[in-house]
Amino acid sequence: MSLFRTIVAAVVFAAFTIPAQTQTRPTAPATPAPQPRAAAANPATIAVIDSAAFTDEKNGIARVMAAMRQIETKFQPVRNELRTMRERLNTMRADLQKKQAIQDAKTTAQQADEADRLDVQIKRKAEDAQASYQKESLAMLDPLQKDIGEALTAYAQAKGIGLLFDVNRIPVVYAASSLDITKDFIADYNRTHPVTAVPARP
Repeated sequence: MSLFRTIVAAVVFAAFTIPAQTQTRPTAPATPAPQPRAAAANPATIAVIDSAAFTDEKNGIARVMAAMRQIETKFQPVRNELRTMRERLNTMRADLQKKQAIQDAKTTAQQADEADRLDVQIKRKAEDAQASYQKESLAMLDPLQKDIGEALTAYAQAKGIGLLFDVNRIPVVYAASSLDITKDFIADYNRTHPVTAVPARP
């Protein structure tokens, strides 16, 4: 990965002026009062997180994995059906390959047409299933993603983090392990957001 990242830190100094006192007669010049030095702004606390770890089966966010398992369970029947249809198509074409040399051309053409129709059915069913899967995934995971985002913002504020990078979205050449809050945030979220409390769909 390549990344050219520039962090610009601006330090603002306040200017204080002391008006000169009016004198009735010349006197020795007064020693000017020392000017207070403005303190430099504290650098922002930077941290990184890897959102790809949220879907880790063993160490990820429990609610994410529960939602994904729920979606997989719902669409498992159509996957099984498609697998059965593909196995049937493969058998039909294998039989056609074996028999076309010993049977009449009309029968071969009929069997080929039947196999082609089944192939079209499989493709259409797979496309419909994929569209339904994506729609269901968005409907279930979008509220969860929003909830995680709000929890992450609250976590960062509570920890005094001023700048947070998601290395799953922004290429980062190097980050010290001490900056990585992924495991700690996942543990905190799993503790405060149990699987039983799933955010409702809008």
